[in-house]
Amino acid sequence: MNPPPASAGAGYVAAPAPTEHASYPRLSPEDLAPPPPPAYHAAASYSAPPVSGGNPYVSGPAAGSVPPPKNTMDSVKDVLGKMGKRFGEAARKTENITGNFWQHLKTGPSIADAAMGRVSQITKVIAEGGYEKIFHQTFDVLPEEKLKKPFACYLSTSAGPVMGVLYLSNVKLAFCSDNPLAYKVGDKNEWSYYKVAIPLAQLRSVNPSTSRTNAAEKYIQVVSVDNHEFWFMGFVYYDNAVKHLQEALQEARILQA
Repeated sequence: MNPPPASAGAGYVAAPAPTEHASYPRLSPEDLAPPPPPAYHAAASYSAPPVSGGNPYVSGPAAGSVPPPKNTMDSVKDVLGKMGKRFGEAARKTENITGNFWQHLKTGPSIADAAMGRVSQITKVIAEGGYEKIFHQTFDVLPEEKLKKPFACYLSTSAGPVMGVLYLSNVKLAFCSDNPLAYKVGDKNEWSYYKVAIPLAQLRSVNPSTSRTNAAEKYIQVVSVDNHEFWFMGFVYYDNAVKHLQEALQEARILQA
């Protein structure tokens, strides 16, 4: 069972974010044109939306955002070793972590490229001082806003799964692709990070689901109060993600009561 793409029904476009929070876009097949894949990452094989001011729920790339640096072979080996140790320790504590990580790699178009992409992201996190700093650099945040949890995963789109990180703060749920994606502007290719940001107050439901034909394929459907759907998949820590997202939804409802 494949989840419906997050893009069904509307064209995703990049536009200036509101002053208090960034919004969320939608993709359509006609907006998508595959870019040439970077040598170090396969997630950029799906394209980003063209710019338009017609959708108030859309956010464009953060100012100053740049592609993750290409790693030398030594740094790649070093990070692979650290990542292997990290997941090895987690596997002893959580029975399904190995299966989840394998499924995470299989979700992308290439297992090898997905692994290298995850290494590239971990290297970026280390170099830039952690997920908290990256979150604040990537999204418009409120003064009191704090990052609670980051989750490595994919966002389902009409062009295929886009690899990135899902961020949960005390204000919003936000996703940013690991790499900038290409889109057409006339005859030229432009590049933009693919981002989604949904205020917690605008969440209607967080629904976990599993494929009927393959129990390893697990998804989280996020629905906004105005009926925009987003499907996230390929989580390394799926159960943990479900727990924290559902808790955030309940807390948001209590605050609105």
